[in-house]
Amino acid sequence: MKVTSPTKARAVLGQISDMDLRLLRVFKAVVDCGGMAAAELELNIGTSTVSRHIKDLETRLGLTLCRRGRAGFALTPEGEKIYAQTTALLAATDAFRNSVDEIHQRMGGQLQVAVFDKTASNPASHIAEAIAHFHVEAPDVGLNLHVATLTAIERGVLDGQFHVGIIPGHRSSDVLDYTPLFDEAMLLYCGTRHVLWNADHSALNWDTLPKHEFAGLGYHSPNMELSQRMRLPRRATGFDQESIATLILSGQFLGFLPDHYAESFVRRGLMQAVRPDLLNYACQFFAITRKSPQASRATRAFQECLAQAHASV
Repeated sequence: MKVTSPTKARAVLGQISDMDLRLLRVFKAVVDCGGMAAAELELNIGTSTVSRHIKDLETRLGLTLCRRGRAGFALTPEGEKIYAQTTALLAATDAFRNSVDEIHQRMGGQLQVAVFDKTASNPASHIAEAIAHFHVEAPDVGLNLHVATLTAIERGVLDGQFHVGIIPGHRSSDVLDYTPLFDEAMLLYCGTRHVLWNADHSALNWDTLPKHEFAGLGYHSPNMELSQRMRLPRRATGFDQESIATLILSGQFLGFLPDHYAESFVRRGLMQAVRPDLLNYACQFFAITRKSPQASRATRAFQECLAQAHASV
């Protein structure tokens, strides 16, 4: 009796071609934009073409990546895994392109910069000036500016999705470089419906503050560190400054906000600072990059522009 060996499984994808990379870039844009129609402007191609590219990629991979229909756009579990791998692959491709540019002593390609939210209104922040200087110095580099949470920025810099991150300092990592940029003043605020609105705050201090319910950020940050150190009872959780502001406006919670961001609410009579002379803390913002591999010339140039723009701060 002849025993036949089991058939060796053939790889579905095989070699990755330029067309595969193009399809993956379309797929990433669709996910980032939240759907095919939304990606139309980003990709500068029609929705029907976007849909065809996604279908071609699914055929190429032998997987269903997303569901689309009246219920909206949603990734399948397989699509979520492919998206994560796509992000890593395209980051590696960009890193290779940057390395080639480095060899040729030129600056080109794309630079991915991620910024923590609500920094534009900070008078101590000169990120816009740094971008202006960088664009003059490196006009051939495509600058992509993202706004993300502190954790997402750190993770994105570590995995190569972002080349530069701008975040408030809260912990240090041995694999990241930190360039100090500017400070931010955080004050405690209440809304018009809160019991402390227009009340006498003279008896309020760090020891008596825990008697009131607190809205804080739900990830490791200076805000979380302070709330834990001062044992502030976090009864509501937000994941960006906008959500903290909304919780404060409800009148049910106290919360810390950047003074420059809260200023518009204060001016409109919707918020007031509570004991700003005492109940405050400061955040220092840093530009972060990976220590290894060596940053591209464009990344180093942008870092230098940031440092120069904030040198007098």
